[in-house]
Amino acid sequence: MIQIDLEKCIGCKACEKDCPGRAIQVVDGKAQYTRKCILCGHCVAVCPKGAVSIPEYDMADVEEYDAQTFHLDPEIYLHAVKFRRSIRNFTSELLSRDKLERILDAGRYTATAKNDQDCRFILVQEHLEEFKQLVWQEMPHVLEALHHTDAPWHFLFSRFYERYQKDPKNDTLFFNCTSFLVIAADNPLDGGLAAPNIENMAVAEGAGALYSGYMMRMLLESQVLQEWLGIGDKKIACCMLLGYPHVTYHRTAPRKKADILWK
Repeated sequence: MIQIDLEKCIGCKACEKDCPGRAIQVVDGKAQYTRKCILCGHCVAVCPKGAVSIPEYDMADVEEYDAQTFHLDPEIYLHAVKFRRSIRNFTSELLSRDKLERILDAGRYTATAKNDQDCRFILVQEHLEEFKQLVWQEMPHVLEALHHTDAPWHFLFSRFYERYQKDPKNDTLFFNCTSFLVIAADNPLDGGLAAPNIENMAVAEGAGALYSGYMMRMLLESQVLQEWLGIGDKKIACCMLLGYPHVTYHRTAPRKKADILWK
């Protein structure tokens, strides 16, 4: 529940006006928590006196706003978006644990429907080789299933498997990445929203990412892989390869003109 420090509260109604669930009201000059809410934290963020807290969250994680620190230059941000590339060639250098935690924090802080915060981030690094071997062991079973249900995917994975059998180093699914991330959620949209924030943070840490539709399909066809990862009852929203790029890009890539309807 929400806790309000009445000694700090000045009755400004900022929390009342900004509460999407109308769970806070100012009565006799003091804010009161009146009914169950989604714990979105708007009241914590908007209070000018820091009078509001949510005990079940880590309040030490809350940061004070500073215009100098939190200003994001729009031109620099757009340049970063334009400069991003899908990485298909990674170095063997591992991302450190503290960098990975910051990268995943960018996902943790992403908006979720009704503030469910239902995303599960499964980061495979220490046991990545074990997981890769399991993926290729599962491929014959996946091919068998796809043979009856999806001919185009069966053809594609058959080619991948043939290359792998000829040369196990020819890894068309992982591209020598050093970390593999699965985002699972009760609502897949929540995972989809988190993914670009994670990718942008990875780039900010000097790393790179590749969204993997191939691995998405592999996981969807293999209960064994889902159980190994610990996905549980959640839905797979995104698979991402992470690591340091083994390639340098010198400029942004061109794009089609935007399809925008101004009305």
